[in-house]
Amino acid sequence: MTLSISTPALLFPAITLLLLAYTNKFVALATIIRNLRQQHLNNPGRSVLIGQIENLRRRLNMIRYMQILGIVSFFLTVLCMFLLFQENNVLANYIFGASLLALLGSLSISLWETQISTKALNLELSDMEDN
Repeated sequence: MTLSISTPALLFPAITLLLLAYTNKFVALATIIRNLRQQHLNNPGRSVLIGQIENLRRRLNMIRYMQILGIVSFFLTVLCMFLLFQENNVLANYIFGASLLALLGSLSISLWETQISTKALNLELSDMEDN
């Protein structure tokens, strides 16, 4: 199979929008962490806060890996386009496949992180139900 240079170029808008979404998640998480830190300093014995902090730490690491794989995918897509420009089609096909695998990994972690964030919201709800 031979790729045209427009095939990997189709991933550009998708990957950049994905990275923007990941950055927005990161910023929202940073805000939540700062608020929870203040709550924890004011009331260190609340077990729900400790559970939320552990959950947020895990999600923060996942977002980092999502971003890393997204950036790797973007890098490999650009490399693929360069190889196609240099008419090295065989290597370009492998690099494009690797780019797709990195993107798939990033999306998989994103799905997993979404499941974990739902657990965090359930923790918050359970805290409100206890009051």
